[in-house]
Amino acid sequence: MSAATTEPAKEGRFAWLRPPKGGPGGTMSIWDHLRELRYRVTISAFAVVVAGLASIFFYRTLVGIVMAPWLSAQSALKAARPDANLMVVNNGVTSSFTFAVVLCVVAGILMATPVWVYQLWAFIAPGLLAKEKKYALAFIGAATPLFLAGCALGYYVWPKGIQVLLSFTPADMGITNLQDMAAFLKMEIQIILVFGLSFLLPVVVVALNQFGLVRGYQLKRWRKGVIFGSVVLAAVATPTTDPFSMLALAVPVTSMFIIAEYICRFRDKRRGISEETAAEFAVDLEDGQ
Repeated sequence: MSAATTEPAKEGRFAWLRPPKGGPGGTMSIWDHLRELRYRVTISAFAVVVAGLASIFFYRTLVGIVMAPWLSAQSALKAARPDANLMVVNNGVTSSFTFAVVLCVVAGILMATPVWVYQLWAFIAPGLLAKEKKYALAFIGAATPLFLAGCALGYYVWPKGIQVLLSFTPADMGITNLQDMAAFLKMEIQIILVFGLSFLLPVVVVALNQFGLVRGYQLKRWRKGVIFGSVVLAAVATPTTDPFSMLALAVPVTSMFIIAEYICRFRDKRRGISEETAAEFAVDLEDGQ
């Protein structure tokens, strides 16, 4: 008992900066889990701060990337309507500083992704079984490229959405469109995240099928409702509310759901699961059958 109580004193005041050591068999108390969580969060936050500070050195490049969709939409709109008056502004004394801070924080989170993803995995992996780790890695391996593809599509269609929205400005009336940079950055992040997260739908559907929570025949029955729901989701989730961005999100999400449906139906067929025999297969989270 005395050795256990004196151990923290020997480790020094900075012992909390290191993850706690588990007991026999890797067992840990609830307090050790909280200490490890504090360690993982601290390392992740430190990596984000360092990456965010490093992004200051190429701040102008980041601004160019953020404003590229606006400049593209502006050029297209000017070509169609030379009289269009478009202007990007910083609304207020603190707006430029707010924009810079938000941009550097977002850049820091993206640049530090390998660090905080590893810290997250290192925290949850010891509590997973070998088969659960395999499923988790498969989920991450499939979700990562789909999320990035969705983000890339959102960034690609964003200029068209801007152009559609600005085209509603009455012509030949001397009206100037003023766009605040901070508000523009917020809307751009929202639409990119909406596209990225929406592209995770097929991975989630297949994962639910893997654990026996959803069957392929059920997905076939829900197809029409999901298609309608995808259109409604696209209309509500896209902050631009223009029909182009809505369809650009609804069409791929619906297509990927149908692909996921066929994957689930194929997997169920291989395992002999049908609507008639589904009751024989109990949900077992232990082996995923």
